[in-house]
Amino acid sequence: MKKLISMLTASAAVLELLLAVVLLTADYFTPNSYTVTNGSHLEWLSGAITVVGDSDVTASAGVPYPKTYQGTMMLYNVIPIKTVDVSIVDQTCVVPCGTPFGIKMFTDGVVIVGLADIQTSDGSVNPAAQAGLKIGDVITEVDGKKVDANSEVAKDVENCEGKSIRFSIRRNGTLSTVVLKPVRSETDGLYKAGLWVRDSTAGIGTLTFYDPSTKSFAGLGHGICDSDTGELMPLLSGDIVPVTINGVTKGLKGKPGELRGYFTDSNAMGRLAANVTTGVYGYLESVPEGSALKVAMKQDVKTGKVKILTTIDGGTPKYYDAEIERIDYRDQVQSKNLVLHITDSGLVTQTGGIVQGMSGSPIIQNGKLIGAVTHVFVNDPTRGYGVFAENMLVEAKAVESAANSKAS
Repeated sequence: MKKLISMLTASAAVLELLLAVVLLTADYFTPNSYTVTNGSHLEWLSGAITVVGDSDVTASAGVPYPKTYQGTMMLYNVIPIKTVDVSIVDQTCVVPCGTPFGIKMFTDGVVIVGLADIQTSDGSVNPAAQAGLKIGDVITEVDGKKVDANSEVAKDVENCEGKSIRFSIRRNGTLSTVVLKPVRSETDGLYKAGLWVRDSTAGIGTLTFYDPSTKSFAGLGHGICDSDTGELMPLLSGDIVPVTINGVTKGLKGKPGELRGYFTDSNAMGRLAANVTTGVYGYLESVPEGSALKVAMKQDVKTGKVKILTTIDGGTPKYYDAEIERIDYRDQVQSKNLVLHITDSGLVTQTGGIVQGMSGSPIIQNGKLIGAVTHVFVNDPTRGYGVFAENMLVEAKAVESAANSKAS
């Protein structure tokens, strides 16, 4: 009897441990906040995990928009996992594009992309480093005067007559001031600060969707980062312009490919309003043709077959086969939510899979927009990351809200 009791006790301990592991795993890999549309319910794994709330996860007529509340995530409707925030919204429909576009972007301030020693009569020195400036800092003012161009910073430094200059900088979202004393270069006799700076960028990406009611758009699926610092470039202003794709450099293992194209018109097709982690956002001057689709919420996205809409030649988007192999639902993962595998033999033959310039290509599943292509795996161009369409839609709505507030 004692042996039986001991076995039962041990079994109960093992089961308790397994349950704890299951609950911890479910807690870690599921979001703490959700958005659902009217009439939708939150559940996964054929009902093994559900979320229950104040009465139901269904909005009713006359409820203030959006309705929000806290619900409880349950395992088999019995064991509570954690408390989550739920927002109920109206279904949003957007037009998926897959259209290539060119980006012309100017920075808000001037980004420091490099530091360099200056050869002087007293030896080699770097005033910028001595002042505490770092790569990635954004110079916003010189001696109290706002600057947005490389030439402005260079002119202020060259005209300093050897006097110290006060730089206002933004670092990791925090503003501060540093004092820098330029030195005279032996090379050309000009005063220099030992800085390499950048005030603009240009490139090619893919338009993900636009809202037909507001003409607001989302593209790229990831932010525009400086090629030297890897940091998001602070947006001052920018345009998107039409592009014609005229070639492809095929992606190979260890060597990402790219779409080759040219700007076909200097007239802007849209204006940039935001450059953030999940992409670029703004408003279109003219809209491409297309049919609107519902935007899927992240919990509705499943592993399995999908279509991507992209343009690899000329200017006409086409659908190609792919599949989602893995999904990361966690809130802190903003732009690498999906692992995407290109299975379309025609696309693989032409491009090798995912190439630079395809970022932003819409991903369609079960007749809904679920996401956009963002990155390619360097060692396997047939695979890459995707971002949830919901994450892009949230940012697009925030841009719209900010624009409306500014207008009023």
